[in-house]
Amino acid sequence: MRPFSGHHAPDPREITVGPLDLAARVDDALAVQALAFGLTDDEIAVRHHIVLRHFAAPTTRALGATTQEGRLVGFVYGMPNDRTQWWSTVVHPYLRQEGNDGWLSDSFVVTELHVHPAFQHRGVGRRLITELVAAATEPRSLLSALDRESPARALYRSLGYHDLARRVRFPSAPSPYAVMGAWLPLR
Repeated sequence: MRPFSGHHAPDPREITVGPLDLAARVDDALAVQALAFGLTDDEIAVRHHIVLRHFAAPTTRALGATTQEGRLVGFVYGMPNDRTQWWSTVVHPYLRQEGNDGWLSDSFVVTELHVHPAFQHRGVGRRLITELVAAATEPRSLLSALDRESPARALYRSLGYHDLARRVRFPSAPSPYAVMGAWLPLR
């Protein structure tokens, strides 16, 4: 993904948030994720298959943030939680240990949320996540985030998410994660 020309990115008020055909724009989305999250080419290849598998489920919803020219600068997707999915099976023991495994039922999971670095700290991520979960029929939402203080964790807390489990280890992930939950609607 090429950088934005000039010193400043376009005004975030000129960004449109709306439904995203993630299967059709998976490469654009992963380019944003790679910049936002610092992914290697090998990690992008693995995530490509994961995103397509997730988006094949009929309950998966995705939103994109695009410039007036149609350039994708952020995306979010999620789905109602299914206790048999990989993510749930990994986080379940950590949530159980904290007495929070009930959160795995009747929850909408925000699977991925990434914003191009030039658009971070401008409200784009907040718009994406709040619009995505506003359509959820479940009473609560879950997500996982790197277990360190970061702008992303601050955003989630400002929306009402709180830590349900920390130091969660995903196979092959070098850093621990926190599982966070919020009652819906978000703040």
